[in-house]
Amino acid sequence: MALLRLQEAIVYGPVSSRRLGCSLGLNILPVSYKLCSLNCVYCQYGWTKTLVREADSCLSELPGVEDVTAALTAALQELKENGVRPSYVTFSGNGEPTLHPQFEQIVESVKKVRDRLAPEALVAILSNSTTVGDKSVRRALEKLDVRVMKLDCGAEEGFSSYNRPCPGVELEEIIGGLKRLKKFSLQSLFTNLNSDDESVKKWLSVLKVLKPLDVQVYTLDRSAPLAELKAVSKSTLEEIARRVKSETGIPAEVF
Repeated sequence: MALLRLQEAIVYGPVSSRRLGCSLGLNILPVSYKLCSLNCVYCQYGWTKTLVREADSCLSELPGVEDVTAALTAALQELKENGVRPSYVTFSGNGEPTLHPQFEQIVESVKKVRDRLAPEALVAILSNSTTVGDKSVRRALEKLDVRVMKLDCGAEEGFSSYNRPCPGVELEEIIGGLKRLKKFSLQSLFTNLNSDDESVKKWLSVLKVLKPLDVQVYTLDRSAPLAELKAVSKSTLEEIARRVKSETGIPAEVF
């Protein structure tokens, strides 16, 4: 299996998501490179060459509110004409969507288009959680129907080596922001590097503090940029999910 190619447009799909079913993707990031605040060892798009904490300097390479509105309108109209009804419209794409300086305005516009053309669809996000400490980002996130936030590690050392954040991005700030975010799901990707008992214990201790609605655990299903990275077995994921339920009382599911 190879790494994924970057998304080449603002709207892509619908794709069949392991977590969100029939999902129409929204890429509000550049189409020629990945723009992210993390350089995760497992990223399906490969290494992050443009690693940033904020994207103001990249604004000229990002789609504007009108661009996103027009692209989503055209896509939903075409799907409607073909009798396709996506279950979700999902912010994801080539990096971290909340880095877009106009993220809140885009969210508001996307919801208006959804209400008009696909009112049964939920507007969701897959986020790496690095900007959730920002009050304005949390405000925008809480306007969405579904928030799926990322947390793979429970300690700064593991976060630094596994997720390889941009300088200035710290796990403590992410945890503090997630504590203030309302009603979110948490997703965590486990491999041979973060599934040992000590790593899982530290991760579980953070879950007890965050109290997400539910936890989604999964592993690699394609190539990763770090050669020595290996997927874990389904039985390992099931054991982690069991521990989430028994030690925190939070529902957990394996994907």
